[in-house]
Amino acid sequence: MALFRRMLYRKPPDRLLEISERVYVFDCCFSTDILEEDEYKVYLSGIVAQLQDHFPDASFMVFNFREGERRSQISDILSQYDMTVMDYPRQYEGCPVLPLEMIHHFLISSESWLSLERQQNVLLMHCERGGWPVLAFMLAGLLLYRKQYSGEQKTLEMVYKQAPRELLHLLSPLNPQPSQMRYLQYISRKNLGSDWPPSATPLILDCLILRVLPVFNGESGCRPIIRVYGQDPSSTASRGSKVLFSTPKTKKHTRHYRQEESTLVKIDIRCCVQGDVVLECTHLDEDLIREEMMFRVMFNTSFIRSNILLLIREEIDALWDAKDQLPKDFKAEVLFSDFDSIVSNINTEVVSESEDETEGATEEFFAVEEIFNNVDGQDGKGDSDFYMDPREQAKSETRDWLNNVDDFDEFSDVDKLYNILPVEKVEFFEDLVTIGPPILVKVSKLESEVHSFEAEIGGLSVKKGMARPPRLTHLETSIAQHKDHIMKLELILRLLDNDELNPEEVNDVRDYYVERNQVGIPNYFCFFFSLTN
Repeated sequence: MALFRRMLYRKPPDRLLEISERVYVFDCCFSTDILEEDEYKVYLSGIVAQLQDHFPDASFMVFNFREGERRSQISDILSQYDMTVMDYPRQYEGCPVLPLEMIHHFLISSESWLSLERQQNVLLMHCERGGWPVLAFMLAGLLLYRKQYSGEQKTLEMVYKQAPRELLHLLSPLNPQPSQMRYLQYISRKNLGSDWPPSATPLILDCLILRVLPVFNGESGCRPIIRVYGQDPSSTASRGSKVLFSTPKTKKHTRHYRQEESTLVKIDIRCCVQGDVVLECTHLDEDLIREEMMFRVMFNTSFIRSNILLLIREEIDALWDAKDQLPKDFKAEVLFSDFDSIVSNINTEVVSESEDETEGATEEFFAVEEIFNNVDGQDGKGDSDFYMDPREQAKSETRDWLNNVDDFDEFSDVDKLYNILPVEKVEFFEDLVTIGPPILVKVSKLESEVHSFEAEIGGLSVKKGMARPPRLTHLETSIAQHKDHIMKLELILRLLDNDELNPEEVNDVRDYYVERNQVGIPNYFCFFFSLTN
């Protein structure tokens, strides 16, 4: 059979690489050389002549990946030969992956073109200079979509091997394969029988948590700056991407975190996201001007499960030589909330700055306020007549318990933690250790104390040549422990909001902390858990 296939095999036209049956790539995509206009015309004309001789009865469709909105040069040339050219962008906010809707359009168009009955249509792939990374990704997606290959990693590596390895490093300063792999996995889910692509889900991007801090600029830590790009969920007129959030480059909004002082960093974001999102994290130099890329992540909100995206070092787009800067145990956690569950405290510094949008937001506020006022006073009924679903009431009481109640009973039996919480929702990241007196705290109190500690640190100074005051070290340690504690409590609250945990499962959980943290006694570590999807 193999001998029979070799006998029937026809060598593809020169200057074309055959990826699969009737799917070819122009070999200029594998080179960094720039052809002059006349040379380029001769190059394309020679390929077209060979194609017409090789496939005398075929029609040809060309997919071109370009930069910018201007009409591509290949379109002008191939239109003379009655060839249709469809242009796609070569990146999305710097990431060589296209939005899911655009990927779907490409896959459907390719499949329809290649599957037309009684026709031997040919698909040609081309990219302008610098477009090889996205072209390779789209080819891998097409092979998976048509079930000609299986395995996302194997398929992507196979396509990339068609060009010199150095080409990808030259064209992309970051390794784009982690985000590309994520989107190839999205494509593979099409074969599971569910609707694909799913409708874009709006979410609130709450915060980013970094564990085991990176090391940049020779310093023992980093000064992170976060930017979020994507489509504005509140805008129906424009479907383009924009900056949804950006950390202000000021001393007030930035901080240098050191590895020896912080086991983790929680960076609040709180902006609305929907569909395809690019999250970018850079290190800001001490001059508050220069930046160095730490990592980038592209994802689609429709595939977020349990409102959390967990990422290890191998799952983020980082510099090719970033192994020395990103520790092996580095982890990033992107936490979300349901769009409808939270209607206040959303960061709008970047998203909405125009006067019209502000006015619209004000009108919406008064409209909602009027609705609630009417409900409270309708038919003279008071709070005693207001009905709340028992489950929602239990959830509300549990939230209040976690946030505001101080008079808890002591909970010191570590073994009960295993019995109360479902195994699939618990990930213990530290040994469970309880030291010192069992004192329960609430989120609001912890946040207040963090602000108080930070204000006190601002008033302390370390003179050159003098030892650091013990109080300064104590305050920095307390802040790190408090923020870690707040993050863990917020994880529970988030899962409660999204019905991932029942109130009954959480009501017996008691977390220990030391109330007397502002005096000179040692702070004791407490136990808790990290919740995953």
